[in-house]
Amino acid sequence: MKITILTVGKLKEKFWKQAIAEYEKRLSGYTKIEIIEVPDEKAPENLSDKEVEQVRQKEGERLLAKIKPQSTVITLEIEGKMLSSEALASELDQRMTRGQSDFTFVIGGSNGLSKEVLNRSDFRLSFSKMTFPHQMMRVILIEQVYRAFKIMRGESYHK
Repeated sequence: MKITILTVGKLKEKFWKQAIAEYEKRLSGYTKIEIIEVPDEKAPENLSDKEVEQVRQKEGERLLAKIKPQSTVITLEIEGKMLSSEALASELDQRMTRGQSDFTFVIGGSNGLSKEVLNRSDFRLSFSKMTFPHQMMRVILIEQVYRAFKIMRGESYHK
């Protein structure tokens, strides 16, 4: 079993890095976890629609280059399916039962994910209709993956 968190941009603040390190340590007893960062595309604040699409395209190419062909891809999208923690655990558990053992969670850049990355997605997951900073989303995701493993094992962290 392997979980990859594939994300656009670097984790900058020390407190986010510390939170990620804590959950990586906790997850080490359940699964192999890897976090891969691809560079974000530098762009000015006010982009035209065409420029936004170009940024998505370039970041998308970087993301796709890091996804293994056998990996089950779960993209984080505002318009994705919202699940409870228990339902996420069930989704992962069912996929593992069917033989899927390599999961890649993809967090896009501030302009979202390219059509090509969305087309590669096996499951579109939403944590909220709200927008979160990408660094925070990474922490929320890794915590929920940890929680899912605790739920799957019937261990007491969840409540």
